[in-house]
Amino acid sequence: MLLRRLGLAVLVLLFLPVPVIVLYRFVPPPLTPLMLIRAAEGEPMHREWVPYARIAPALPRAVIASEDTRFCWHHGFDWIEIDKAVDAYRAGDRLRGASTISQQLARNLFLWPGGGYPRKAAEAYITVLLESLLSKERILELYLNVVEWGNGVYGAEAAARAHFDRPARALTLRQAALLAAVLPAPQEWRPEHPTRFLEERADTIVARMPEVAVPGRGGCR
Repeated sequence: MLLRRLGLAVLVLLFLPVPVIVLYRFVPPPLTPLMLIRAAEGEPMHREWVPYARIAPALPRAVIASEDTRFCWHHGFDWIEIDKAVDAYRAGDRLRGASTISQQLARNLFLWPGGGYPRKAAEAYITVLLESLLSKERILELYLNVVEWGNGVYGAEAAARAHFDRPARALTLRQAALLAAVLPAPQEWRPEHPTRFLEERADTIVARMPEVAVPGRGGCR
């Protein structure tokens, strides 16, 4: 009986994401686990879905330059960055992250914050599904609309209004770079009041932006 229940649970975990991801090809996600967790902790929730075409072109380019420069060319996992991270760890450095935008979206849509092997395995499985069932443009559109950009701030539209008092379509190149720069620690860094470190991160992102391909805008699909 126990094995049967475990088997049923595994089947549910394997197949439940498929229809949900197919649905997300057409409709915005209502909520994410992180949003629910933050709300339970007492944080407000500011979010507003905005189509990809109504986001300033500088923002997706800046996010790709910051988070996943080979986004258009990999199939969910950037093995070049993974190899670099492993080599650096073997050389004595701390283990750094090498997550792609697709992996980050998998975490945001379906999983809980934190680490551990079960979560990493689930993340890898969902990443494969996302890359198989969605276009690159849709993956990036979903990511830009659900990612955390401050305390209770989710998505590009809410972030642009909260930090720069303007809609996402009106972001400047510098503002886009600063928003991308805070993604690793959105609850600690404020793009509207950047530290010197954050300014330097934004400078690096701006320098990379011309080199990256962007979905739907002369790049991948």
